[in-house]
Amino acid sequence: MIIDLLRSSEISLALTLATLSFMLTVIWGSPWIKLMRHFKVGKLIRVEGPERHMTKMGTPYMGGLLFIMPVVLLTILLNATKFLGFDFLGESAFLPMLVMLAYAVLGALDDWEGIRGPRRGLGMRASTKIIIQTILALVIAWALKYLMEVPDLLWPGFENTSPLDLGVFYIPVAAFIIVAFSNAVNFTDGLDGLAGLISATCFASFGAIAILNGQAFLGRFCFTLVGALFGFLWFNVHPAQLFMGDTGSLSLGATLAVVALMTGEWLILPLIAVIPLSEVVSVVLQVSYFKATKGKRLFKMSPLHHHFELLGWSETQVVQRFWLISLLFAMLGIAVAML
Repeated sequence: MIIDLLRSSEISLALTLATLSFMLTVIWGSPWIKLMRHFKVGKLIRVEGPERHMTKMGTPYMGGLLFIMPVVLLTILLNATKFLGFDFLGESAFLPMLVMLAYAVLGALDDWEGIRGPRRGLGMRASTKIIIQTILALVIAWALKYLMEVPDLLWPGFENTSPLDLGVFYIPVAAFIIVAFSNAVNFTDGLDGLAGLISATCFASFGAIAILNGQAFLGRFCFTLVGALFGFLWFNVHPAQLFMGDTGSLSLGATLAVVALMTGEWLILPLIAVIPLSEVVSVVLQVSYFKATKGKRLFKMSPLHHHFELLGWSETQVVQRFWLISLLFAMLGIAVAML
């Protein structure tokens, strides 16, 4: 009974933080869009994409900063309340926050190079970006293992069993997960509202799992980010006034992976994040099939959301149906974690 009451209070506080971050993001949204328009920081649409996307040319970009800034601000301020005797957030919220910032900087460099740099319209070279992502991921994996001492792996449905110790193999496994999902959310970011809705659903799921596992600070961080994403979606739903860019998508994917790793429940990450996983797998399959068949395509276009667009689905239909699938699998993932 006492545990249930504690969990109830934790959820209430987490939802309060989500509401606060939503309000901060919405308030900051319009000035940010005006700022991006003033400096002409607009999206360049790839020519080989669906033709309907050409109307989005020039839409303000690098919108990931819109939801990152309120989360960072709240995380720092709430940790500062410890000096006043309150305990709203703890050190466990700092690692995902730092991961979010690190990958946001990488994404911002990529976005800026694609807008104003020598590779205008293309962005940073894929090989360069992967190398930097991997180096960051290895450092983060080491910190998770030896500084945070998170559980290597918890088997869903076996609550009373000890975490599985992966030893030194944890670092390459964790680094792979971080890089993979950083790119997975990046590939998901192609339609108005899609990456934001999917990411909010995933973070809400792992926030709930963290609270149920007694990781209150991590859960609060997740819901703070969910609220900020909802605030971003206020401006990003179709027709979008702002795009998150790699600044947002790379940081969201890496942070989601780190949150999953911190709970120890990362085996259910492919279940909860089924849409980003499907998106990145579709790209891998498309490239592999194209090379193997010397020019044939498995999908009409990859990532997967473009395939359904070319089948005749409207942009709104793709986003809503993908989100419904994401929501169902997220609920299934939470159910598995609670077994």
